[in-house]
Amino acid sequence: MSQSASKDELKSRFELKTVLETSRMLIESRSSDFVLNNLLLIVMGKLLTSRAAILLYEPSSQSYSIQKSRGLSIENDTEKINIGFKDEQKQRSYAFYDDFSDKLPRLINNMEKSVFFPLRTSSNHLGFLFIGGKANGDAYSARELEFVESLCIISSVAIANSKLFDELRTTNRKLDRRIHELNTLFDLSKEFNLLADRQQITNIFKFALLGQLFVRTFFLIYKTPKSVSLLASSGLSKKPDKKEIKSIFEECPVDVLTPDEDCLERHPFLKENQIANITGISIQNEKIAVIGVGKRLSGEAFAETDFNFLKSLANLAIVSIQKTYFLEERIDKERMEEELSIAKSIQRGLLPDPIPEIEGIDLAAENISSREVGGDYFDVAKTPDGSTILAIADVTGKGVPAALLMANLQSMLHVLLPVEITLAEATERINNLIFRNTPIDKFITFFWGKYNSKHGLFRYVNAGHNPPLLLRNRSNTFEELSDGGLLLGAMESMMPYEQTDVEIQPGDLLVCYTDGVNEAINPAGDEEFGEERLMDCILENRNKKSAEIIREIEKQVREFTRGPLQDDLTLLVIKATG
Repeated sequence: MSQSASKDELKSRFELKTVLETSRMLIESRSSDFVLNNLLLIVMGKLLTSRAAILLYEPSSQSYSIQKSRGLSIENDTEKINIGFKDEQKQRSYAFYDDFSDKLPRLINNMEKSVFFPLRTSSNHLGFLFIGGKANGDAYSARELEFVESLCIISSVAIANSKLFDELRTTNRKLDRRIHELNTLFDLSKEFNLLADRQQITNIFKFALLGQLFVRTFFLIYKTPKSVSLLASSGLSKKPDKKEIKSIFEECPVDVLTPDEDCLERHPFLKENQIANITGISIQNEKIAVIGVGKRLSGEAFAETDFNFLKSLANLAIVSIQKTYFLEERIDKERMEEELSIAKSIQRGLLPDPIPEIEGIDLAAENISSREVGGDYFDVAKTPDGSTILAIADVTGKGVPAALLMANLQSMLHVLLPVEITLAEATERINNLIFRNTPIDKFITFFWGKYNSKHGLFRYVNAGHNPPLLLRNRSNTFEELSDGGLLLGAMESMMPYEQTDVEIQPGDLLVCYTDGVNEAINPAGDEEFGEERLMDCILENRNKKSAEIIREIEKQVREFTRGPLQDDLTLLVIKATG
């Protein structure tokens, strides 16, 4: 064997050993940076070149970036390079500079005898290894080019593997972070469920948000049933006024919004506090809150997973905050119901129970409130001279205010019972007291009479009330008891009230009622029960007892309305028995 052949064989063995060792070292490496560095150094040391670079392909931008370089004057190694390599050029074992020098960027021009080696796997193009000419000016031999080609094939597999490993490691980090976020949300969910204090909930939400997203500035705008307010915040240099709070809430969509210049100009508060993102939170398709966060302390941009965590955390907090409002409403409602129940029992105590018996009279009365407490009133009371006072009234409005005014009327009536004055004079005094001591929009329709059973005489005064209906025995015509004067509380008495006497004979029937009877509305809302239906009902049931007549009237009113009563209903029925 010649000495030259022996040298070539030794050189070939050395190159093969180098390839094998490099192959093992690169394949075992999980760092793309390590692979690229070693590929560059081995090639430059073996081929004695002082200039080389690795260009990796970025499919998203269809361009190349210089990842590693030696001996090149590059000001910005992150610059994107657009090289018009054709597909067939990417598939070559290598390509010389002269093949496409007109398409190379300025930073690697004027590189005669330089070579491009494609980095590729069986399915993907990864980039190129670029090497300049030899330092001594010699051309590369075929063996040297084959050696570099072999290294590029091995390195391509290593680069692909390291990329997969990097993606897997990134995915695992994201997964670990997601698991941590889910555990955080789970723990916070349990803690929120145990809390009923709104301030504690907002504090926990604030610290969890600041700690998890690494922000210093945030705000939470919440929509209550009554208003929109700033419920929680941190790091704000200046808090927004009510007008700006409302404007931000209304403008923010139920999605993540990065404020643009127009938005920042409309809302200086966002600009002053460097709010980077705002997002709306909805519960059951209704926007209930808006959250704004500043930039991260690290300067890192928010990812989609960060916003997902923010929304999940916000939903937990908002549901718990809503729970506190619902709890307060429930407590208030229960307290009000309890107070109304007490008021109802007090009001029922003001009505006569049992109703006093009157000689020669079948008397019955019924009071049905459309609410817990009402403004209708009736009374039956004995006077010192042995007569009986019968009264019915309707206070404007409903609920507690009407009930209080009704209670005042009842007390005034009972105070005047033992006083030796006429019904007309007593009515005038009651009117003046109510006018002076109640608001101008409160008044009472009032009817009362004094019945003397010995003489069968009924003396009455009607102060603006629905005229009671008097049906004489063996007659089908009604008389209306309308004499009297103005309703109570409308104005101070200018003219005396008129009192009128009517004789009550055996078989006569007197029905006193409030407007809850005649003004009851049908389901369509276009027709009232009216006086004619009331009169027909009385005629149909005139031979029944007073209590039965009341039940029949009430029954027909309910059948007409087909629903709950919209107004208080009170009836007082007097039937002379002889």
